[in-house]
Amino acid sequence: MELLRELVPQARVIAALANPINPNAEPQLNDLQVAARALGLQLVTLGAGNDAELDSVFPTLSQQQIGALIITADGYLISRQDRLVNLANRFAVPTIYPLRQYAEAGGLISYGANLTDAFRQCGTYVGKILKGAKPADLPVLQPSTYEPVINLKTAKQLGVTVSPNLLALANEVIE
Repeated sequence: MELLRELVPQARVIAALANPINPNAEPQLNDLQVAARALGLQLVTLGAGNDAELDSVFPTLSQQQIGALIITADGYLISRQDRLVNLANRFAVPTIYPLRQYAEAGGLISYGANLTDAFRQCGTYVGKILKGAKPADLPVLQPSTYEPVINLKTAKQLGVTVSPNLLALANEVIE
């Protein structure tokens, strides 16, 4: 939320797009609501669990005076990565995504776990289990590396100025 606020400081209303049938959507949206309040922003939650709903969300954003959009982490939404990026760019909505692959596909900015590190952690756990460790005895791990990725080409197309501070924070800047 802070990255998006710095990227689009004039945005006072932020939307969060979630898949309503995902049980993780509610906790994600609750966390975003807390973060929005702390920053003095209004958060509008939007749901899309199929392609028709997804396509209908973007044309309504300007009517709702949405200044920026957050795409939540969800398998369905990730599977629609290219569609989401194309819609956000076509409707000129500054959007932050949960994984770097979105920025690589033309999305404005992403902030999420480093999947290579996460898969490495999974491999380590599989190795421990194959050597006899009980899964219930292994600690729950959280991602340890998060990476902001900024696509400057998309920023230029959207008319978004990326501050030097954000550029310095980025793990990667796509030009």
